[in-house]
Amino acid sequence: MPKNPTWLRTRRILSVTALAALVTGGAFLGSGTASAATTLANQCTGSVSGSMGDTVALPGSSVSALAKQAAASKQQTLLWIIPLNGVNPDGVANALSAKTLTVGTVPSSSGGTIDGKSIGSAVGQALQGNAALGYSADTKKQVLDAITSSVTSNCGLTTLATNYTPPTSSSTPSSSSPSTSTSPSNSEGGPLANLIPGSAGTAPQRDYNGIPTATPGTAVAPGIRYPANGTLPGSAAPVTGGQDTQSQGPDVLNAGNAESLATSGGASDIQLPMLLAVIVLAGVTAGLVRTWALRRAS
Repeated sequence: MPKNPTWLRTRRILSVTALAALVTGGAFLGSGTASAATTLANQCTGSVSGSMGDTVALPGSSVSALAKQAAASKQQTLLWIIPLNGVNPDGVANALSAKTLTVGTVPSSSGGTIDGKSIGSAVGQALQGNAALGYSADTKKQVLDAITSSVTSNCGLTTLATNYTPPTSSSTPSSSSPSTSTSPSNSEGGPLANLIPGSAGTAPQRDYNGIPTATPGTAVAPGIRYPANGTLPGSAAPVTGGQDTQSQGPDVLNAGNAESLATSGGASDIQLPMLLAVIVLAGVTAGLVRTWALRRAS
């Protein structure tokens, strides 16, 4: 019986397709095994540790008490028994306890935070459309808003990456050390410009031989040590260090024109204030003597 070429071709195509599907499925499974893990936190506050990129999840029971309390604040009953708006706090808590809430991931850094808003949003998605929230859509929305608001204000997580390695700096410090030159700046007008030859400043005097001094062993009267002509006895050099004092005016040579306030009379003359003081003192003395004499006589 001759073989059917069409059947052989079809069987070959099916075999290749099955082999390709097997390889693709194995690759998919392998990639799923290498995917990021899920880190489960015990409560909605505090810190949670995991590897970078891990998914952070919360058990619904960790926030069920907050949800029950918020739902109870919106419940309306008759005689504390018959529900009027259909809100069932216990039903909300039980429905939430049966779920696992994905609230965030561990960042690719040393740590991060998962705020209460993210946790509240996960709770709202988990309870969306639940019958325990109430009869009407408006009641369900009010109860759900109250639950998410309570969870947002009371929850918050700090994430810590256990496999984080701080980056190392690849740059090496320069081997060249900063200049330690101690030579002063020779720029014109600098603070040490007067100490540098050739600058705008002037160097201090190095030779003080030109300054006139008195000859050793010769007593010089105080009044003529610095005479008006600027020279000392026995020396023709001026006192001012070589400058010609003859060209200077008298106002420069005689700096300050202090004068005595006394009168133009001689030093031995008795002035009027002194005479008045003597007369007053004599009168006072005479009065004291007269008073003393009268008391003795009586």
